[in-house]
Amino acid sequence: MLPKKNRVDKKGIDLVFKEGRFINSPLFTFKFILNNKFLESRISFIVPKSIAKLAVERNSLRRKGYLALEKHIKEFSSHILATFIFKKKEEDISKIENEIKNILNKIN
Repeated sequence: MLPKKNRVDKKGIDLVFKEGRFINSPLFTFKFILNNKFLESRISFIVPKSIAKLAVERNSLRRKGYLALEKHIKEFSSHILATFIFKKKEEDISKIENEIKNILNKIN
């Protein structure tokens, strides 16, 4: 899991939703802001209640997202504020990882 200093806080998420651009994929909506004023990249996962009713399931999906992201964190720009928002429940980490790769290819 990413350290807390590398995850987006509530103010950052509000900023991303107001000013950010987005990329859609079958599994995620990726909202992001590229800006040089950010010292380091901050990335978070959001799982809405409409996807998983139980908090245990939502937290499990978030953890799986962070596990898949750890392999590709170096490929992100150093000045990005971003969130991955789950569109549907996916238990397979390899599928999550493939979606993250696809989104990275679209950004770069």
